[in-house]
Amino acid sequence: MANVKIAGVGSYVPKNVKTNQDFLSNQFYTQDESKFDAHPKEIIEKFKAITGIAERRYADDHMKTSDIAAIAAQKAIVNAGVNQEDIDYIIVAHNFGDVEHQTQQTDIVPSIASRVKQILKIKNPKCVAYDLVFGCPGWIEGCIQSKAFIDAGLAKRTLVIGAETLSRVIDPHDRDSMIYADGAGATILELTEDNGGILSHQSATFSLNEAKYIFFDKSNSPQRLDNRGYIKMYGRRIYNFALTKVPEAMKACLDESGHSIDELKCIFIHQANEKMDEAIVKRFYKLYKTEMPEGIMPMSISELGNSSVATVPTLYDLYLQGYYGGQEFKKGNLIMFASVGAGMNINAITYQI
Repeated sequence: MANVKIAGVGSYVPKNVKTNQDFLSNQFYTQDESKFDAHPKEIIEKFKAITGIAERRYADDHMKTSDIAAIAAQKAIVNAGVNQEDIDYIIVAHNFGDVEHQTQQTDIVPSIASRVKQILKIKNPKCVAYDLVFGCPGWIEGCIQSKAFIDAGLAKRTLVIGAETLSRVIDPHDRDSMIYADGAGATILELTEDNGGILSHQSATFSLNEAKYIFFDKSNSPQRLDNRGYIKMYGRRIYNFALTKVPEAMKACLDESGHSIDELKCIFIHQANEKMDEAIVKRFYKLYKTEMPEGIMPMSISELGNSSVATVPTLYDLYLQGYYGGQEFKKGNLIMFASVGAGMNINAITYQI
């Protein structure tokens, strides 16, 4: 088995800040088109208490998913100090492709990965570029696929990107629209003779009853002019699902690594909902009959919202830069990445610095 390590990290956090107060003029409806009795201010305050989100970032109007993905990728390449022509695979995790501002028209032909490769001006035709649609756990799954390629001798270096512009596919009349954000995170993974790297991983898809917990549907507004689709979700079902399945996957992943729960220095979990993430990690520790240590789970959701596939690599990059309680890791430190999202998909990686 090859040792696969993250050699470089980069992210793009849009400059446009959208605060909760910016939603005060929105008129919210339920999925059955009933108007909420509560004032938008009350809805927003309750939203903040549940999700922990105070603000989120939206991409500039002229930028698309491929644009911000390429910016994050370039930073990761520079951070790794590698020649971009030596990259064997570019894997871009996303959900909706390039979406022009003020439209809900997704565009994924050609692939976002091919567009990123073009923007980066990579000439090598043997650098294979493809997209990965796996819900919010897409970046982690891309890292898992990278390890498989490298283990099989098919690659020595990969570029894995998670990028999304969810602000382009939200229904302003759905209170869940306040969760979503834009952003991009990228990593260079490569074969190394060093010890550590990706020690173990777990992935699963629960689709028999759970496939449409997150879906596309028409606006909640009874005054809608057409039936174009927007991202929708059944929040309570996702919450209950995640609290059971994600801790189990995390435990299976850690157990497979051969390391103990006491060795974990940090858990980078998908930034979906502050209370849900805390509940997941607490339940994970409870499976080992121990308490969740303070500071084990850095959180960016209060400022950055939920940018889907971008949240984990972005959080990891910013943490390494000293944000969100970040500190320098020492060689041999053990960390974990975990996520849950549309599909319903879950995954986790145990990683040794």
